[in-house]
Amino acid sequence: MSETAEGSVRYEACDGVAVVTLNRPEALNAIDGAVATGLGEALERASADRAVRAVVLTGAGRAFCAGADLKAVARGEPIIDDTHPEWGLAGLVRHWTDKPLIAAVNGTALGGGTELALACDLVVAADSAVFGLPEVKRGLIAGGGGVIRLARQLPLKRALEMILTGDGVDAATACEWGLVNRVVPAAEVLDTALALAHRIAANAPLAVQLSKRAVYRTHQGRSEWDPEWGAEEPWAVNQEAGLTVLASADAREGPRAFAEKREPVWRGE
Repeated sequence: MSETAEGSVRYEACDGVAVVTLNRPEALNAIDGAVATGLGEALERASADRAVRAVVLTGAGRAFCAGADLKAVARGEPIIDDTHPEWGLAGLVRHWTDKPLIAAVNGTALGGGTELALACDLVVAADSAVFGLPEVKRGLIAGGGGVIRLARQLPLKRALEMILTGDGVDAATACEWGLVNRVVPAAEVLDTALALAHRIAANAPLAVQLSKRAVYRTHQGRSEWDPEWGAEEPWAVNQEAGLTVLASADAREGPRAFAEKREPVWRGE
């Protein structure tokens, strides 16, 4: 097990899963510069650690994340890591990782909190959680990926209603609409997310990571039947990922372990 606790963000890794915790409970885990730096560095650490196969993001206290720290914004303080602006809001919303990322939304997730959830691959939410993009109520725009990703992950009119009214939706509605994978009692959120992460971590890591990459490269845009695609044509992306996986040691280990009736020993290569 490895663990660090550095102010606004905590990091712990055990049994193939890293848990990253936003740690400003007194401010409902609102995003300031320290959170952005800590979260961005945590994601870099998990990405570089071959032993980490999935990442869970959660919040300390009763909120997941209340969004941008508007007090910090009013003081003119940055809410991104100024040494890595390419990581985007909270050091995460434009920060790619091949490792599957699961949001364990333990409470309120408004504004930037919803944008963090949208940037994750899977979401487990407390039944008390609320999602929303209230930026227009403050004269702002959901510029941390909200106006982009919500319309990609929801039917357009539902996304527009949330974005233009600034109103939130409860966890049950978010799950019905497809924004959330699981809704559980608040006390079970982290354990449920960890169980999901461990199910992912049990699989061949290279196959998981390339599958994630291929999904994001192909899930939007023209049909896979369209003959006018170029280099990003879905079947080309699919073939690229497939050939890389087939050439790996794990692709040989999986069938061998099945034939020998034992659990596979993945090498991630």
